[in-house]
Amino acid sequence: MRIVTPISAAEEVAPLAAAGADEFYCGIVPKDWTERFQSSGVNRRIFGNFSDYGALAAAIAAAHAAQARISLVMNAQHYTEDHVAALLKIAERFAEIGGDALIVGDIGLLSTLAEQGLPLRLHVSSLLTCRNSEAVRLYRDLGAARVILPRDVTLSEIATMARAVPEIELEAFVLNDGCVFEEGSCHSIHLPPKLGGPICLDTYDPAYARSDGAPLSDAEAARLKANDEAYRRFLWHRFSRGFTVSEDGYPFGPCGLCALPAFARAGLAAIKIAGREGRLERKLKSVELVRTIRDIVVGGAPEAEVLSHARGMRGAPCADGYMCYYRETAPPS
Repeated sequence: MRIVTPISAAEEVAPLAAAGADEFYCGIVPKDWTERFQSSGVNRRIFGNFSDYGALAAAIAAAHAAQARISLVMNAQHYTEDHVAALLKIAERFAEIGGDALIVGDIGLLSTLAEQGLPLRLHVSSLLTCRNSEAVRLYRDLGAARVILPRDVTLSEIATMARAVPEIELEAFVLNDGCVFEEGSCHSIHLPPKLGGPICLDTYDPAYARSDGAPLSDAEAARLKANDEAYRRFLWHRFSRGFTVSEDGYPFGPCGLCALPAFARAGLAAIKIAGREGRLERKLKSVELVRTIRDIVVGGAPEAEVLSHARGMRGAPCADGYMCYYRETAPPS
């Protein structure tokens, strides 16, 4: 299982490769794009992108020197025909400077890119929400070499897709940045807190009433209050516990480390660390954490030992299961 790691600068490649990253992914928002479209909408992230091809070429060279591949993300919420034409130019330039793959979040763009015959692998973004074997076959037939699965598929669904279409690579999320809703159906953007923050972090003070008009009993009111409090706690965990870190510096937040034995049995090609806009220190500790558990799995350790080691490194937050991408692996409550 290759560890796929985000970067936002060429200088990050060498230390992350030394820490154990096998592949890198990044975004670019060229100056001519922003001048033409007055937006940064090449991909879904506003921050953490390259702004010029020189720096991107340097990152590609550094990745290749480390025997690693690098992918470019094209997964904004929507594209016009003019956007697609500009994206094709970006793809051509990426191929010219030695890029390896494109991560594509639009099915029409995926088909169009495949028709171009560029020397680039095509990876289906999680934004295309591939949840079953027929969808995997569709993307394979459209030219994809890999499908990046949504964050909240089940382990049994992953195993079924891997068995049904073994000729296409599957990649699954393993650490950081959770999406509260179905990200493939989300058309908002992740703004910084001072600009309002992500819409999925909005909280409300609901008022409840019974449909028969009767007043709520004390027991009903207490259960509704507990449910609201649990949801707010879930949001806090999904957004990395306030983007804090453990005593050892490991970032809190959504995690799939306990699923690595199941991923290995299914034959997954890659496991993905999220967070392109994060600091290098956060990325390094993320890679260290994932590599440690991945290597234990590859070394043939019993699953119980893998889970014990993973939960030991993650610490107390594992206890309530809110951090689990794959809830089948959650510790018993």
